[in-house]
Amino acid sequence: MPSLPPIRPEDEAVAEKLRPAGAFDAPSDAHDPVRAGYLLRLGDDALILGQRLSEWCGHAPSVEVDLSLANLSLDLIGQATLFLAEAGDADRLAFKRDVLDFRNCWLVEQPNGDFARTMVRQLLFSTWQHMLYQRLTASSDAAVAGIAAKGVKEVAYHRELAAEWVVRLGDGTDESRARTVDGLDWCWRFVPELFEVDEELAAAVQAGIAADPRSFEEEYRAAVGAVLADATLPLPKDQRAIVGGRRGHHSEHLGHLLAIMQYLPRTYPDAKW
Repeated sequence: MPSLPPIRPEDEAVAEKLRPAGAFDAPSDAHDPVRAGYLLRLGDDALILGQRLSEWCGHAPSVEVDLSLANLSLDLIGQATLFLAEAGDADRLAFKRDVLDFRNCWLVEQPNGDFARTMVRQLLFSTWQHMLYQRLTASSDAAVAGIAAKGVKEVAYHRELAAEWVVRLGDGTDESRARTVDGLDWCWRFVPELFEVDEELAAAVQAGIAADPRSFEEEYRAAVGAVLADATLPLPKDQRAIVGGRRGHHSEHLGHLLAIMQYLPRTYPDAKW
């Protein structure tokens, strides 16, 4: 008696239908790793900054500002939900990943500091995000283009709000000006990472999914410079660039943020909300 059953004609027919993939190969609709990686970058940037801004809830200088920052936070978390849902299970990606698996830039994970630093951070990021989303509306990926088309309207307001506050603070009292200058000094070293193009991003750009940030770097610096000029603030001197967030190398601040953000889902993993 043979050790294995003979191959029947019907078995051959099933195998023929599976060609060129085997029965245990990855499904044909599995996520493209280049696409998924880019979606994580976009989603993580929005998620982490949204979480940071939520920390102002109940602590902002006025009720109006409190509501404004809460709305910015909700916009960003909504964008993050859409991007992460395209990359996989949005809830698991947000609440079950460890710090080294996040792909956000360093700028968004920085502590809020005082109100001036928060507004400087928002200006630097929202100006970049607005220009990026404008270009992503032409992405070859329909989902990315659709999310960007919706988000660009929201981010235009984020950019405008931040610019107005930076001008008001920079051209305000001696104290507000000093705090704004300190915020610029803190945040400026994280700007170069926004324009870094590594192999993964280069592949996404080549595929038409992503936009090359280097294509609007001059426009970005001119736009930020114009806001600072209106605020009577000097353009910060270039510092040693801090990069690595896209590869999972983060500051200690992100770990503390995630400990708070992920506490409930990790403590009560079976809870239904």
